[in-house]
Amino acid sequence: MEKRTPRLGDIQETLLIPLYARAVETRKPRGMLKDPRAVDMVDALDYDFSRFDGAKSLLGANLRTLLFDLWVRDFLDRHPSGTVVEIGTGLNTRFERLDNGTVHWFDLDLPDVIALRRNFFEDTDRRRMLAASVTDSDWLEEVRSSSPGPYFLAAEAVLIYLEEEQVRSVLRQAGERLPGAHLALETASARMIDAQDSHDVLAGMAARMRWSCDDPRAVEHWQPGLRLTDSRTLAHLPAPVARQLPLPLRLVLRFMATVRRRDIEAYRFNLFRFASE
Repeated sequence: MEKRTPRLGDIQETLLIPLYARAVETRKPRGMLKDPRAVDMVDALDYDFSRFDGAKSLLGANLRTLLFDLWVRDFLDRHPSGTVVEIGTGLNTRFERLDNGTVHWFDLDLPDVIALRRNFFEDTDRRRMLAASVTDSDWLEEVRSSSPGPYFLAAEAVLIYLEEEQVRSVLRQAGERLPGAHLALETASARMIDAQDSHDVLAGMAARMRWSCDDPRAVEHWQPGLRLTDSRTLAHLPAPVARQLPLPLRLVLRFMATVRRRDIEAYRFNLFRFASE
């Protein structure tokens, strides 16, 4: 089979990190997650994934994936016919893992990513791909006009690559057009942003994180009624996620929470909810 060469922008190229992380984990006899589609996509792409081998960031990417999966699953348990928007979807397979047969789903990313994604996925009556920037409000109108609420927006590994003013704009527009929506995103402290040139993966890539946030609760003040409903670190994951991890890993994370607390606290996963109308 002829392999496809991914032709992506600098930030878009980072989507290959979590893709490879899921494939590596899937190939393990007792991996914390199983994603055979990720294995197939890695095998189908002409890209030097070996540059990521051994990076601890692969573990972090998978832990983030499991947590975001849990948050979306909890949302769908309460709203089985709700709408999920995967912002910066990359080559994610969250729909394949969580589809309950009634959810409405949008996979949003830039045109070059969607062009690559269409080699592996197709639109259906409940799932559509949208080629647009998260900073362009047109996608919000498309979602609101064509799919019922309530809404869950999963922005995994995307907003931290924007400037703060762009993030503020995205949140403002989402809150105005999709009131009551849930939003999952991660934040990186200024300390982590300053140290990214020594990051085990990003140091070798052109993309750079831009938005620093030392306290996710400060985001609540960006607009009236915005609430932080949950905030986690890699070492303080919800019980349903922690139970999926092998015991040695749980012990390592517990150790890091004590010995390397500043490093652990520098990277947080957050769940917000916008004000209702």
